[in-house]
Amino acid sequence: MKLTTLAVLAAMAPAFATTVSANEYAPAMSAYLENEVRSWAHSPILVDAINAQNELTSGYDQGMIDQLDLAWRAEIGTPTTPTITPVIVSAAADFLRGQVEASGGRVTEIFIMDAHGLNVAASGMTSDMWQGDEAKHSQTYSVGPDAVHFGDVELDESTQSYQGQISLTITDPKTGQAIGAMTIGVDAETLI
Repeated sequence: MKLTTLAVLAAMAPAFATTVSANEYAPAMSAYLENEVRSWAHSPILVDAINAQNELTSGYDQGMIDQLDLAWRAEIGTPTTPTITPVIVSAAADFLRGQVEASGGRVTEIFIMDAHGLNVAASGMTSDMWQGDEAKHSQTYSVGPDAVHFGDVELDESTQSYQGQISLTITDPKTGQAIGAMTIGVDAETLI
C-alpha cells in the first residue's frame, strides 16, 4: 500500500508541478491538528523558548533579520554553524524531535518561530531561518491567537519528502497573547 501510494504521488508530481492544493487535504490536516497536535502545541517548554527569544529579538529591525537569515543559509553544510546550532540543539528542539518520533512517521519536521518569524527551535535543519515572509507565519501569528494555515502539499527541500504543512499561532497561556507560530510538516501519504 505504501509503495503504491508513493508511486501515485510520484506520478502526479509532474502534473502538479510538485504542488497539490491543500484544499483537498484540509479536512485530514485539520483532524490531525485537533487530534494529535493541540494537546502539546502550547507546552511550557515551547512557550518559554519563544518568550525568551522574543525578549532577545524584540529590537531587531529587518536588516538584522536579513543578516541572520543570510548567515543561516551560508552555514548549511559547513562544519561551523553558530546560527543554526542553538535552534536545533536545545531542550525545545529535543521536545520537537520527541513529537516527530512519537508520530510514527506521520510528521517529517516541526519548528517554532518567534514574533518576527525567526526560528526558535526545530526538530531538524530548515532551509532558512526567517519564516516571517511566508504564509506559515503571516497567516498565523500576524492574524491572531486562533489562526491556522494549511499549506499546499509539495516537495519540501529540507526533508526531501512530499508534505503538507500545518501552521498555527502559539499563544502564551498566561496572557492569551500570540507570541509566535509553529509549523508541522506532515507526510502527504498519511493524509490520503
